[in-house]
Amino acid sequence: MTARTLTCQVTEVEDLTPDVFRVTLEGRAEAVAHAPGQYLELKLDDATWVPFSIANAHGGDGVIELHIQHWPERGNSARLRELVQVAERLTLRLPGGDCVLDPESTRPLLLVAAGTGFAQMKAIVEAALHADPERRIDLWWAAREHRDLYLEWLPREWAETHAGVRFHVVTEKAPEEPVAGERVLAHLGRIDQALAENLDDIAGHDVYLSGSPGMVYACVDVLASLGLAPSRVFSDVFAYAPREPLVPTVGSLVREGRG
Repeated sequence: MTARTLTCQVTEVEDLTPDVFRVTLEGRAEAVAHAPGQYLELKLDDATWVPFSIANAHGGDGVIELHIQHWPERGNSARLRELVQVAERLTLRLPGGDCVLDPESTRPLLLVAAGTGFAQMKAIVEAALHADPERRIDLWWAAREHRDLYLEWLPREWAETHAGVRFHVVTEKAPEEPVAGERVLAHLGRIDQALAENLDDIAGHDVYLSGSPGMVYACVDVLASLGLAPSRVFSDVFAYAPREPLVPTVGSLVREGRG
């Protein structure tokens, strides 16, 4: 899709945690059309456009959902928070990004997100389940603490209502209460470590990752030793922070002591 600039109405701003808020926008349905997994850029001023994953699959209703992490110590973050609270309309540029759900693939999905990277995975899951409610999906969502999983009820609901969906909660700090639920699994530690300890063979999967470059490539290196196909792994990180090779060979990982 060709990127376009438009103005959308702000219909809701909702605090999900003290650090994450959700913004709901409305515009013309055809103007906000996007593929699941794409992002938009929000205009902060004439020189500043800030990218955010679109957190909902295109439903033909003109609605766009964003999940925004608020960093009080960062100037742009504070300005953005103030802008969405007082503005009635926001200027956007969309869609962007090639990390999108492949509409032709029926392979199992392995989705890995850290923090508000869940927004991108939410859109992908919504589209995948709409197309095939029986699709096999493993969603891994990592955060420092359990309370940072700001919409945890939603992947729990997916797992409860779809037999093919499993939700993996990954926290670096042990939760105060045990994490349990229908097809909900808890893991303690870094996300790359959790993947290494709990996965065997992912050769037949489509893999999508959303997070910092360090997190994404650490996970890619783990998955490379488990049969990851370079043509079936997707992340926006590959576009703005590329490396060569994208997926290392198992032999190179062993030589570097990561296998």
